[in-house]
Amino acid sequence: GPPPASKEQDAATITTTMSDEESYEYEYDDDEDEQMGDGGGGGDDGSEEESFDYTDDDEEDNQDDFEIAIENAYYNAKGLKETDVGEAEEAFLGVIGAEQEEMAKQAGDGSPKTYGPWGFKALKQLMKLHLQTGDTTKAMGRYAELLVCVAEGVVSPNAIEKGVNGTLERVSALLIQQGGDSDDEGGDDKKTLARNVYDATISVFHPQTGSSPNERLWFKTLLKFGQLLYEMKETAKLQMVIRDLLRGAGGDSAGGGTGEGATASGSTNLMEIMALQIQLYSRQKDNKKLREVFDKAMRVQGGIPHPRTLAIIQELGGKMHMQSREFEKAATTFFSAFKSYDEAGDRARLRCLKYLVLSSMLHASSINPFDSQEARPYRDDPEILAMTQLVSAFQNNEIKKFESILRSSQGRTIKNDEFIAEYLSDLLRTIRTQVLIKVIGPYTRISLKAIARELNGIPTEDVESLLVALILDGRLKGRIDQVDGVLLKNPEAGSSAAAGGTSSSSGGAATSGDGAGGAGGGAGTAAGSASASVPLGFGSSGAAVIEMRNYDAIDKLSSALEDLTAAVTSISGMEKSGALRVM
Repeated sequence: GPPPASKEQDAATITTTMSDEESYEYEYDDDEDEQMGDGGGGGDDGSEEESFDYTDDDEEDNQDDFEIAIENAYYNAKGLKETDVGEAEEAFLGVIGAEQEEMAKQAGDGSPKTYGPWGFKALKQLMKLHLQTGDTTKAMGRYAELLVCVAEGVVSPNAIEKGVNGTLERVSALLIQQGGDSDDEGGDDKKTLARNVYDATISVFHPQTGSSPNERLWFKTLLKFGQLLYEMKETAKLQMVIRDLLRGAGGDSAGGGTGEGATASGSTNLMEIMALQIQLYSRQKDNKKLREVFDKAMRVQGGIPHPRTLAIIQELGGKMHMQSREFEKAATTFFSAFKSYDEAGDRARLRCLKYLVLSSMLHASSINPFDSQEARPYRDDPEILAMTQLVSAFQNNEIKKFESILRSSQGRTIKNDEFIAEYLSDLLRTIRTQVLIKVIGPYTRISLKAIARELNGIPTEDVESLLVALILDGRLKGRIDQVDGVLLKNPEAGSSAAAGGTSSSSGGAATSGDGAGGAGGGAGTAAGSASASVPLGFGSSGAAVIEMRNYDAIDKLSSALEDLTAAVTSISGMEKSGALRVM
């Protein structure tokens, strides 16, 4: 029998499959189909002779035979990926070797290229295999070969961009899935692989120094690397990448490209960089730089960024406004982010819709966000349903329903969002303030306990805090009688005596509202006497009453200090005289 094949013959495996018999059989079948399609016929000998002449005498057809055979070998190797990874790897290596041998034949005495189009495809598949098996060393080696293939220029630019981008995305996904945690098994190796892959790609495609200059691909790769570094929380390296991106975009700061003279591509690239900067500053909670870059991004003209890029800028801009308690601006910005995410088909639109509802409620807007044409289709989405019910209860001042929604299982999904959870206390304070204003509206005097019952049984201390905030903001004119626990609202007009009478007579009205007639009446009488005793010149407003009390308190304190000083002086004198007697 024939001697066994050596390892050096692995590269010629594909040549064995290209025997005359197999090649002629394959071509014979094609020729027969063509003859049947043309309506021609002939004997078997004639068909074989035609096939023989067609495949052996025509050099182009011989090349076609090789292309067909190597294509079959490539797809056979792909089929082995699902059954035997080891055999698949050997098969792909066979494809690379066979193509190299064929290229050497065609080059003759010249120096052939190292890789061809099928080698490029096989190297991509080998890279995938090694990523799946976690062999980061082999994966990096194959990727280095892939970049050599790219530098030789044997592959079309579109194929290069598609292949390189696909590989970078797989490497990034490998790290993002494990959360970039180096404590996981192989975490450090995967991080090292990611850095090496991106560094090698950036080096090869660098517009000035790369072996295969490609400014577009270099810029896109650098952006992807920046996003990966953001996910990996490597701030120092990310800042260096942003610096390189800004230089590549034509400036060391984000200020360029905002004028009318900026090109569309330059403005688009600038928006991509700003999105990365805004993410970084938002994580660092550097609101000053965040606002600066956000404002510049909103002034960029002529760019056509991807809707998702625009959505990221708008979403983080909305969060910036929320931190500054600019709730109205936040609502507007979140709505723009929601529309951008919706245009991009990104599920993050639901997250932004929640933030829109939150900011609208904090702004105490009377407009339901779900009334808009863009948001209406999502009002019954399971992820949004709790927010839909929440905003309905908020606008109807149904505080018991509002709080029960937050306590329910649906409410827990709201609380699980860290950003929303940060503002829940503000949200409760806002709805309680709304309900409080509605409750005290008909009365000039009402007990704090009655208000607390209407606010779903909150402590009277919380009621007092809400009232103080309203008084200080000028939204409520009145005073709090802390002794009797009563709110006394000032009448809009009338003299001091009339004000006292009104306060006194309003005790009965408050009694019917709060069920605490005795306490309310007493407070009303106290209010009447206090109003009646206001000196001339102070008036009957809440501010005047507070000012008068301040003067009284200062007088009493001064008198008490004088008495204390006199007592201390007297005691000191007695001690001295006693000491003298002892001596």
